Order: sequence, then C-alpha cells, then structure tokens
Amino acid sequence: MGMLEYSDIVERKVIVYEGQPLEVLSSHVFRKQQRKPVNATKLRNMMTGKITEISFHQSEKVEEADIQYKDAKFMYKNKGEFWFCDPTNPANRFELDEDLIGTPAKFMKVNSLVETMIFDEKVIGVKLPIKVELKVTEAPPAVKGDTSTGGNKQITLESGAVINAPLFIKEGELISVNTTTGEYCGRVNN
Repeated sequence: MGMLEYSDIVERKVIVYEGQPLEVLSSHVFRKQQRKPVNATKLRNMMTGKITEISFHQSEKVEEADIQYKDAKFMYKNKGEFWFCDPTNPANRFELDEDLIGTPAKFMKVNSLVETMIFDEKVIGVKLPIKVELKVTEAPPAVKGDTSTGGNKQITLESGAVINAPLFIKEGELISVNTTTGEYCGRVNN
C-alpha cells in the first residue's frame, strides 16, 4: 500500500507501525505555540487489542496496511471466543478472541455473515456493516412521565448487547443499531 503523510493518519485507517497493524481510533492535528504541527493519535493494535497514543510529526510518514477482506459466517460465542467458518465450507473453522474483535462483538448474531480482516495471511479482526438490524429481546415497560433519563431506557438485543433506546421501544421489535458507536438508530419496518 501507499505511504501516508502525518495529516492523512485519520480515524478508521489501518497503518503499519513497528511491523504491527494499528487501527486509528482518533486523530487530532494541532500546533503548539510556534512549533510545527503534530498529529496526536490513539491507535489500537489489531493483533493484541492494546491501545496506545502516538504523536506523528510533520516530517514522518507511515505505511498504510494492506488488509484483505474475506467473508465468514459467525457460528457461536463461548467463554470470550468467537467461532467462525467459511460460508461455503462449514468444516473450515477458526476462532478469534473478544479483544481482537472489539466493539462489533456485541452486535454479531449467530449465522450472520461478517467480513474478516486479513493481514499477512492471518485473521486479525472482523468488520461489520455500519448499521445492523437486531431484535429486542428485553425491554422494560415505559413509565408515563419518566423523562429523568432523557426519555431513554436500557434494552437487551438478540446478540446480548445492552443499549439505550427511546421509551417507546417494545420487546420483539426490530431496530437498527450503529455498530461503531453502539447507539440506537431507529425502528425497522417489518
């Protein structure tokens, strides 16, 4: 892949730093007094899940990671391990730790198709669509006049994730959820 200037290291890019693939979680270019600009970043190591903060200076360049994507089918979760298989050959199975998957782990439902991220012929993570549709399995009834929580309540989804949603959401409804922020997006009309 190509080389990135310090200011091109932005959210959702994957770079190679010290031989490791790092996902950019946040970046902020700023200038201290009369000095040259700096890009302060927060990066997640896609092999270990560890988060580090690194500042890139104006003269620095980094390599963009060459990530391949391949479809996989999510089978089940057991004690922090997520098991996947090849959609065309269920006997070809592999597992990933919850730390490597990160936030998307909360929004994967059994038998759903996901994209696996491959770096140096090794699966390093999973990419979900930005929005997924999930069924509400638990939703406490709304109490009239209860707006002290901003008109929200906590609901449980079929994937096991617990998110905040408006008071009018009922058990059994299908809703749309943003997989990067974990926020409620809206109802899905059946």
